[in-house]
Amino acid sequence: MMKRKGAKKIMWMIVAIIAVIVVGIIVFFNVPYSKTKTAFNQVVTEHINNSKAVNDVFTLDDVKELPHPVRKYFEYSGYIGTPKMSYMKAAFKNVDFIMSPEKPALKIDYTQYNFVHEPIRFAYIDTAMYGIPFEGFDKYTDGDGSMKGVLAKVVTLFNQKGEEMNKACLVTFLSESLIMPNAVLQPYITWEAVDDTHAKATISYNDLSASGIFTFNENGELLSFTTEDRSIISADGAIQQVRWSVKFKDYKSIGEIKQPTHLQAVWNYDHGDLIYFDSNCFTVEYDTN
Repeated sequence: MMKRKGAKKIMWMIVAIIAVIVVGIIVFFNVPYSKTKTAFNQVVTEHINNSKAVNDVFTLDDVKELPHPVRKYFEYSGYIGTPKMSYMKAAFKNVDFIMSPEKPALKIDYTQYNFVHEPIRFAYIDTAMYGIPFEGFDKYTDGDGSMKGVLAKVVTLFNQKGEEMNKACLVTFLSESLIMPNAVLQPYITWEAVDDTHAKATISYNDLSASGIFTFNENGELLSFTTEDRSIISADGAIQQVRWSVKFKDYKSIGEIKQPTHLQAVWNYDHGDLIYFDSNCFTVEYDTN
């Protein structure tokens, strides 16, 4: 009898310890503090504080040397006569995001900052996998790119770096340049005319270059960006060369500017397209707001 009571007591102690651990984990997951998000906020704040406001507006003279469809985009979107920006913040909510073709889509929130004076970009992903917090931190500064994934706030699942990542980050910045159009006028981006609805852009920085084709409609709406200069870099570091494109849809007037409100990022596999980032709920803010 004494042995049975002792065993039962030990069992209840084990249950109590497990319960305490489970409660501790739940509390930890729900505590607002995150080392990854704090690092993101700190580096963004640092670069904002170091950014100098551009006391100028977009003029027709600024865009006169650009290819015809790019000039038309500036006019159609309403940027002519509005203040030039030194950085932008884009916030995406409830994005359908696919990490790999074999995995189901996640719902993520995605916040990014792009800066004009140099190709600089930071992005923070916030989501959960099976109820466990997952965060991502994409960074491109001084020509170095990285993509970090953190599970449960403390477990680093991957932290990809290297030349392919540098190029991927550089061409991603290029794809978004017309949403922050003061970047288009910087010397690190050069343009080539193609035809009335296409223009080729090349971005060069720290001895690395990447190019892509922007497609517009006849009105001047930006429809898409396509490049061969971005590779898929999986969590295990494997690299696969696949055409990549971004689609811009559903233009609406937001203040003085016509902006797309639906953005899709697509891997154009030979066997078919994979839309791995699909957001119809995002906002863009400039430091001029």
